[in-house]
Amino acid sequence: MWGIVATFSALAPVAAAQEGYPSSPLRMVVGFPPGGTVDVVSRLLAQKLTKQLSVNIFVDNKPGASGNIAAEVVAGARPDGYTVLVNTPAVVLSVAFGEKLGYDLMKDLTPTAMISSVPYLIVTHPSMPVNTPAEFISHIKTNPDKTSYGSGGTGSTTHLGPLLFLLANGLSAVHVPYKGGVPAMNDVVGGRIEFSLQSMPAVLPLAKDKRIKVIAMTGLTRSPLLSDVPTLAESVMPGFEISTWNGVMAPARTPATIIRRLNAEIVKALQDVDMKQRLEQESATASSSSPEEYGAYLRSELARWSKVVKTTGVKLE
Repeated sequence: MWGIVATFSALAPVAAAQEGYPSSPLRMVVGFPPGGTVDVVSRLLAQKLTKQLSVNIFVDNKPGASGNIAAEVVAGARPDGYTVLVNTPAVVLSVAFGEKLGYDLMKDLTPTAMISSVPYLIVTHPSMPVNTPAEFISHIKTNPDKTSYGSGGTGSTTHLGPLLFLLANGLSAVHVPYKGGVPAMNDVVGGRIEFSLQSMPAVLPLAKDKRIKVIAMTGLTRSPLLSDVPTLAESVMPGFEISTWNGVMAPARTPATIIRRLNAEIVKALQDVDMKQRLEQESATASSSSPEEYGAYLRSELARWSKVVKTTGVKLE
């Protein structure tokens, strides 16, 4: 009898805390430096959630190790809903490559909600004799191993994305890794490499000045920012999609009621017209989801990239 009373006494503060959640500031841990797209999107969400929840949400930048430093911090935090992670495909790729991490992505963190996604663009030098996705594929097919593509580094999405595209079409090309997307873009502009997979913010000004040619978009639907650019999905590869995305995860064992509350508030923030417009300025599209949907998406991304890594035998340098 006394054991039962003691158990209920121990649970009472937890239940009370959940009912009054949130009652103090929340920390949103971001694994990338201030000023980048991930940081900007995180701060936009934090501002909106601060108004909705009437408590401060502050962004804590902990860059390094492809976002894994931040992920490890959150994985080890108290599961009370006051510390959350903004994650990207980088943490999924780390698992796909079998990196030794200080946490288990799917066991130590709880999927909470998607935030946004940004499609990639296939870009070439203006002199490349192609204008459509079909012509692009044909050109690589008739020039096996003579076509080079640049990425932001071995093992990045901009490396594995083209690999997935090439594999699906029975093509091959020479990979040229760079220390970041900007140097790769510069060499496309300079005509030193044939193509690259790039994020939209980096592409738009160069496309406007006709310093590069945009062949295709990797999202499922066209972007209003480049409405004349077809998607691979609509043109030559039905269902094909690659994007960089952001989502929120909480420490494992965070109470389901708190996860649901966080999810509901994030979804509400993403449905706000001003929030959508601000995301569009970052070339991002709001991608709200339930915790279960986000969890399923993470598992599908992990399975997809793990297969690419295993099939190609690519290894991190």
